[in-house]
Amino acid sequence: MTASLNIDAEKEIEDPVERMLQKTGCIELHYQVQECIAEHQDWRKCQNEVTKFKECMAKYTKQQELRQ
Repeated sequence: MTASLNIDAEKEIEDPVERMLQKTGCIELHYQVQECIAEHQDWRKCQNEVTKFKECMAKYTKQQELRQ
């Protein structure tokens, strides 16, 4: 029963940025950028990952604009 309470608490504490990224469908690319930066300690060495994430977010933004 304690484990269940901990899982529920973790869901409530969820990062609002991560929640937004899940809605965009780009969260995995976001994680790839974070992992690359952690590995290289320099975001400039992660341009491939950053570009893929940026393209995903631009696609999501365009889809949202078309829906309005």
